[in-house]
Amino acid sequence: MSTVSFSIFPNDNFIDLCLYQYGKEQCDPGHSFGPATRNHYLFHYVLSGTGTLMADNSKGITQSYSVKSGQGFLIFPGQITTYFADQEHPWEYVWLEFDGLKVKEAFQTTSLSLEHPVYRANSKELREILKNEMLYIVEHCTASKFHLIGHLYLFLDALTQSTHSNELTSSSKISDYYIKEAIHYIEQNFQNDISIEEIARVCGINRSYFGKIFRKSIGKSPQEFLMNYRMIKATELLSLTSLSISEISQAVGYDNPLHFSRAFKNVYGISPRTWRKENK
Repeated sequence: MSTVSFSIFPNDNFIDLCLYQYGKEQCDPGHSFGPATRNHYLFHYVLSGTGTLMADNSKGITQSYSVKSGQGFLIFPGQITTYFADQEHPWEYVWLEFDGLKVKEAFQTTSLSLEHPVYRANSKELREILKNEMLYIVEHCTASKFHLIGHLYLFLDALTQSTHSNELTSSSKISDYYIKEAIHYIEQNFQNDISIEEIARVCGINRSYFGKIFRKSIGKSPQEFLMNYRMIKATELLSLTSLSISEISQAVGYDNPLHFSRAFKNVYGISPRTWRKENK
């Protein structure tokens, strides 16, 4: 009989790296999941047994992969996948669903991709660290969110180091530099009345090119990222301070509290005042 432990992370207000859900399952023979897509990255590590992953590549063509104990597989956001346990030796796996600003950047340094989703570690030591960090997160679901995020960083470090690839083009390095410069500028100036044109100008590139490489790298337009960053900072102020809604509006770059409240509701589905009552 299948046994599963499953937890949902209590907070998603982390920008660089966020945990969404995690668990561990000993599957029944032939147990399957999918076809389905995910909104975030989902990584499975196989503790024992074997199974099969069927995943669409970048051209939308479904490929089949056999995955065994000591290996794993990465599902990318929006990728259609189905996976099922072997009939004779069903797998037991542990999984983490995560995302964040640093994740796509991190995977650009690895051999993992839509064409190569199977995890095969280049270091036994790093593979053990990865496995142990995943199990730690699953087995300590009542730990504080900051504690779990710390172990998620250790997991991501082991994952990227054990699949590191030196095949990076100079063009990708240049675009990464622009993105880092833009994000740093947003982090330092989100409370001011800044425009996307201004951010592009700081990076030394035109607005059209900036918008294109930003969306490709981050998955959001610069406008969406700036608004979401401001809203996350607003939730911190709502939760940790007694500042008024008007004061918080000013603190995150909105001169008009009404415009701030409207933007906040577009992101979180409720007003800042209601959010504060529910999260205090």
